[in-house]
Amino acid sequence: MPAACDSVLEDIEDIVSAQDLKPHERHSGRKNVFPKVRKRSSHKDIQTDDDPPSDSIIPGAQKIWIRTWGCSHNNSDGEYMAGQLAAYGYKITENSAEADLWLLNSCTVKNPAEDHFRNSIKKAQEGNKKVVLAGCVPQAQPRQDYLKGLSIIGVQQIDRVVEVVEETIKGHSVRLLGQKKDNGKRLGGARLDLPKIRKNPLIEIISINTGCLNACTYCKTKHARGDLASYPIEELVDRAKQSFQEGVCEIWLTSEDTGAYGRDIGTDLPTLLWKLVEAIPEGAMLRLGMTNPPYILEHLEEMAKILNHPRVYAFLHIPVQSASDSVLMDMKREYCVADFKRVVDFLKENVSGITIATDIICGFPGETDEDFQETMKLVEQYRFPSLFINQFYPRPGTPAAKMHQVPAAVKKQRTKDLSQLFHSYNPYDHKVGERQRVLVTEESFDSNYYVAHNCFYEQVLVPKDPLLMGKMVEVNIYEAGKHFMKGQPVSDARVYTASITRPLAKGEVSGLTEEFRHAPQNSSIWKAHSSAEIPVKTPFSSRMALQLLWPQEGLKILSISLALLAVLVTFYYGGM
Repeated sequence: MPAACDSVLEDIEDIVSAQDLKPHERHSGRKNVFPKVRKRSSHKDIQTDDDPPSDSIIPGAQKIWIRTWGCSHNNSDGEYMAGQLAAYGYKITENSAEADLWLLNSCTVKNPAEDHFRNSIKKAQEGNKKVVLAGCVPQAQPRQDYLKGLSIIGVQQIDRVVEVVEETIKGHSVRLLGQKKDNGKRLGGARLDLPKIRKNPLIEIISINTGCLNACTYCKTKHARGDLASYPIEELVDRAKQSFQEGVCEIWLTSEDTGAYGRDIGTDLPTLLWKLVEAIPEGAMLRLGMTNPPYILEHLEEMAKILNHPRVYAFLHIPVQSASDSVLMDMKREYCVADFKRVVDFLKENVSGITIATDIICGFPGETDEDFQETMKLVEQYRFPSLFINQFYPRPGTPAAKMHQVPAAVKKQRTKDLSQLFHSYNPYDHKVGERQRVLVTEESFDSNYYVAHNCFYEQVLVPKDPLLMGKMVEVNIYEAGKHFMKGQPVSDARVYTASITRPLAKGEVSGLTEEFRHAPQNSSIWKAHSSAEIPVKTPFSSRMALQLLWPQEGLKILSISLALLAVLVTFYYGGM
């Protein structure tokens, strides 16, 4: 089907060209119009194009497949986009082949992730699928050749995903990449109370801020997410409360750097956490996201108190990246190895049994054998139970990409050496025989067990008993592996349920009012719900008004409009 607009549009309203005729110009040209009599054809016109004209497509009736790569922040964005599309009437499908449109939500951290993203775009085009791109890759580099002519929704514009999908289905190419601001101040992003479909109905992912305060030389995410912008505490607490009312039993706080939260709005992370703890019901848990060493140093005592709270996992992800100060300086990480050790040592001393997870980059430009050996010593000293090992990939447009690179073979060998060290120790062997309380939240990848976590956010596999899902139970640990333990539920132990509310079904939309959920055909409810999200602007007032209604109502309006148009045309030519 030929596109109704071949050029890339920066916003929806740009579809009407500045070169189009104005109403008075059309009126003045009427004197030059002469009606001609033509013979009626004995055969009805036959439309040769299999697809209907773009203007006749009714939005909200198509199937959409969503694929997300990357961090939990990106996953949260994907959940919000799915929720809005489903609330509007689109069907979210897990079958990519049957989908009319692919929404690809990308990650820009590593080259392999972007390669998967690029290949998915190619596959969609080969399958004649409509495509909308989201996430950090197109936000950071929207002018890449393989993105030309495709619709893009920016990381701060996900609340407008319905508009972008609608126009893409019609054959238009739309790009929304702007920043959200309030009186000139950058906001954290789209509203937190938008509809969403949780990938796991028991887990709520809340982005507490976007962007960061650093300028790491290897990081491409900074180009997409920008500087720090935090959500107000009251909005975050309200989102948590709503989640628990919908049957959620575990909350993940996420951002590019949770430790930096609030510095742009006059508050800090501990203040937020104490407010959130007050809202957590018995049997539910809170997991903190990644924090860089510089921004947690000044809050160590308060953080230790919070991590000791019975409803907060004693778990913290603190990336070190390298144990060489010279390498950290080239990375512009704004801390030294001594700072990292101070954080870890303090938390280990004051939070008994805490799990510290960390990240390491192997083969950063300029890293010597001596630098790498310092990193090996650090891992040997702390024996991190959770270690994310990354071979360095130069990301286009970053300062590190222009530095003198470590040979590929050396990077590969260092990655292998560090991996062997990590797999040389078993962090959970000493826990066999313990009795632990665990929260069951998901199914294992092999579908043989349910996955639970103890108070240190260590993975415990339990039998697949549906009565355990979403519950906090006590288990006896009888086996340990490198990344998990196995537990048998204790028969006489108390079972805790986080909420009296039954969790939403898989695929059910969160954030809808009861009135709206039970009356989906009520167009006035949908219009009231959506009007604050999608501004109605001329010359698209008619189209946007239709967008605010359910497709069934839209069909009625379209039929009436076409009938009126036929009458007007007949009247116009009949009077000449």
